[in-house]
Amino acid sequence: MLKIDELKFDDRGLIPAIVVDAITKQVLTLAYMNRESLQITMEKGLTCFWSRSRQALWLKGETSGNYQHVVSITADCDRDALTVLVEPDGPACHKGTVSCFNDLVWESDERHAFSLDQLMSLIRGRKEEKKEGSYTTYLFEKGLDKILKKVGEESTEVIIAAKAEDHKETVYEIADLAYHVMVLMVEAGISLEEIHRELAGRHVIDHKVKQEKMTS
Repeated sequence: MLKIDELKFDDRGLIPAIVVDAITKQVLTLAYMNRESLQITMEKGLTCFWSRSRQALWLKGETSGNYQHVVSITADCDRDALTVLVEPDGPACHKGTVSCFNDLVWESDERHAFSLDQLMSLIRGRKEEKKEGSYTTYLFEKGLDKILKKVGEESTEVIIAAKAEDHKETVYEIADLAYHVMVLMVEAGISLEEIHRELAGRHVIDHKVKQEKMTS
């Protein structure tokens, strides 16, 4: 594990810190730290930056309540930049948005970004604003029983494909199942973040069990 003295601060005594949501992996903001703010961050487990405009230490959330609980801090290969994984209590941006990065500058016509968050947002949109001809809207209109039936059907399809050891078909059916489970999540008011946190909690428990076995 690196020590602060091994990091390379610039001529102003600063190092850029890219803050990333530990669960969604979304980039939240880019800020700067000096030695003191980095030390405070590690001691408190909360992000603390150096405000270049105010020329003062800045504990994120001190006034807004939107604290960022630090999971880990990693330096790049040159040790002159940091990635800070956090679990945020609220929006990172002073404008009230989750991330400071919101204004699209350019987008490829051939390649398109995809994330489960984007898919979840699209599914949620089909429930809130019904779109004629949309299969997703059709599922919501039919209700919970129909959605549950589709989840059951797709689960069976996954089992059949996996049993046949058909890799391509298994991937296809798992994707179908994942989509229908996400429709169920929206119908039930369950967020991706809740699932992330549940899985993360299980990982921690599993890690502790492994440690106990190794020391017993």
